[in-house]
Amino acid sequence: MRAVILAAGSSTRMGGGGPKGMLDVNGTPMLQRQVDLLRNGGITDVVVVTGRHGDAFSLDGVRYVEDVNHERHDVLLSLMAARKEITGDVIISYSDILYDMDVLEGAVRSGAEIGMVTDMDWRKRYEGRTEHPISEADIVRVDGGRVVRTGKRIPADGAAGEFIGMVRLSPAGSATLVGEFERVEGARPSPFHGAQDFERAYLTDMIQEMIDRGIKITPVAAAGRWIEVDTPQDLENARREFT
Repeated sequence: MRAVILAAGSSTRMGGGGPKGMLDVNGTPMLQRQVDLLRNGGITDVVVVTGRHGDAFSLDGVRYVEDVNHERHDVLLSLMAARKEITGDVIISYSDILYDMDVLEGAVRSGAEIGMVTDMDWRKRYEGRTEHPISEADIVRVDGGRVVRTGKRIPADGAAGEFIGMVRLSPAGSATLVGEFERVEGARPSPFHGAQDFERAYLTDMIQEMIDRGIKITPVAAAGRWIEVDTPQDLENARREFT
C-alpha cells in the first residue's frame, strides 16, 4: 500500500507562509508525525505532493512530487499532479491533519474500493472552535451505507459526519478516481459542484461527481483520535491532544 500526502498548501491563516504540514506539534512537524505513523502501520511507500515551498521539506525516505502550478488551482488538481502514483492500494491524506493508529488501521482494513474516512461524532469537535465555524466543515451525508452528498456549504442538519481528509482506495478505486478525473479534465466544467470552477475544486467535489455518476463511495468511520489544524486555535488544541 502507498500513501499520497497533499502538502502544497501554505500556512497563511497561521500567520506564516510556509507549508502547513511543517507546523510544529510538540517538537515534530505534522507531516513527520504522519509519515512515522504510516511507517509504523506498514505503509513505507510515501509520496508527498509539494508546492512552491518544496525546499522546506527534508524528510528521509519520502518521495516528492512537485505541483508546479499549485498557486493556480486547489486540492483536486494538486492531487492529480501525482496521478501516476495513484495506483494499487492507496491512502490519500491531507497534510494538515493528525490522527492515531486506530484511524489508519480502520481505513486500511475497511476494504472499501473508495472509502471516505468520516468522523461520525463530529459535532463535539466544534465545541469552542471559534476560529473555524461549523459552516466550514466538509459534510458527509449517508443513505443505505453509501455517501450520497459531500462538501462544504451543505446544511449540517441530517449530516452523518465530517470528512477528515483521508481517502482509502483499492486498486479498482484508484483506477476509477483517476479515470473519472481524466473524463472531466478536458471539459473543465465551471462551476464544478461546490467549486466556482474546475481549478478551484476540492477532492470532495470530485467525490460528488463520482456519486452523481452512480459510483459507490463508502463512509469509513474514523475509529480513533484525529484533528484538523487550520487555525492558531487548532494548533493549540493539537499540541494538547497529540503529545
